[in-house]
Amino acid sequence: MKTKKAYGLVVAMLAIVLVLGACGGNNNDGNANGNASGNGNANGGNAEVAEGSGEDVTLTLYSWRPEDAEGYATIISEFEAQNPGIKVDFQPYKSSEYNTILNNALLSGSGVDLLQLRPYDAATALADADYLTAVGDLPGIDQLDEQYLNAAKGSDGEVYGVPFMLNNAVIFYNKTMFEENGIEVPQTYEAFVAVCEQLQELGIVPVAQSGKAGYLLSMTHAVLGESAFGSNEFVDAVVAGEAKFTDEAFVNSVQRMKDLEPFFPNDFIAIEDKDAQMMFYNQEAAMYINGSHRLETFKANDLQFDVDFFTGFAPEEGGQSHIVTWVDGSFAVAKTSKHQEEALKFLEFVASDSFGKLFSETLTRVSPVPGVEPADPLLARMKSLSVDNAVPYLILAHFNQGAPASKVAFEDALQGLYLDYLDAAQVAQELQDSVDKWFTPQS
Repeated sequence: MKTKKAYGLVVAMLAIVLVLGACGGNNNDGNANGNASGNGNANGGNAEVAEGSGEDVTLTLYSWRPEDAEGYATIISEFEAQNPGIKVDFQPYKSSEYNTILNNALLSGSGVDLLQLRPYDAATALADADYLTAVGDLPGIDQLDEQYLNAAKGSDGEVYGVPFMLNNAVIFYNKTMFEENGIEVPQTYEAFVAVCEQLQELGIVPVAQSGKAGYLLSMTHAVLGESAFGSNEFVDAVVAGEAKFTDEAFVNSVQRMKDLEPFFPNDFIAIEDKDAQMMFYNQEAAMYINGSHRLETFKANDLQFDVDFFTGFAPEEGGQSHIVTWVDGSFAVAKTSKHQEEALKFLEFVASDSFGKLFSETLTRVSPVPGVEPADPLLARMKSLSVDNAVPYLILAHFNQGAPASKVAFEDALQGLYLDYLDAAQVAQELQDSVDKWFTPQS
């Protein structure tokens, strides 16, 4: 079994290992710090902003969202209008390649001034490796909720990024198809299975699921498995060290993923997300599980049917369901940037009302800036549900450390589940074994 651990993902996972491995996780004795000391406060505190030169400067901004290039052109134009003399060069990279490209730039100490920062443990790793400028004193950042700022903190408690995007993982569905076939939106897992069976009888693929990229499987598990493992109660217990991933409830949540395989496309483990999207767009599949950021993609593709969504499942009919919610990214300043003052100006802009409104309207996303309400009705409903009925994306928010990260170990194991290398209990054991190597329970 050991010889099969890669599950076809070794090359892709090396990119993430490089980022987290080089950054040294939660310790500060990493061997990569020398290349990252650069400008700013080498003691890890808030960087002193040097006096500007008065000359026009161009800031290079790295992103993992090439599909947002047009939207960012609009946003950057607004920033440049407000800040004459500062230009921003938006350089997006494929999401699966971003970690490697960013890591190489940070290691070399050149090429990047501003960056989109992955959330939670990934942000902590880069901050602890001394790659980032602390921004806790940035004007406007104090208006952001502390729970959002936690996604961009180092182990020292300092804030190293400005959160700019919240995300929700949900089950999108073809509302027109459901209504035409008399299908009711399911409230429970059992009702969901019945809906999938009904769709199969109609010759429709129930769920347009992709499995080639492992992160899609952990996101799908976060939605489909949450009511099985016990929602926030289990989250609190496992983070406190009072529960384990090998507990029966979590194993059952993984088994649920395997049980739903007949409702996914044939050989879905080999197809990419873009192919799954096309199945949904072409009405070959009735449902599609992904993040709220996909609403903007739906608009761009001018779908010929109405789309709606439902969240995870209630434990019983009439019970309370939860919506998976997390900070999906922050903007940060590379500590080696020679334009600290100008780069911090951009982050100040990100923390502003004008950015929040423009970002939400242009890219159809939820902004963490207080008072910014989404214009899109589906997005507005997601934000409303998140206020009282949120559950975190557990593996991303709390278990994304290690080398490889435990999140990656879980995603590899889920792929192994579908390749029949592992059963549900073994998947849970792989995750727990990875977590045991680094995790300290939080009181």
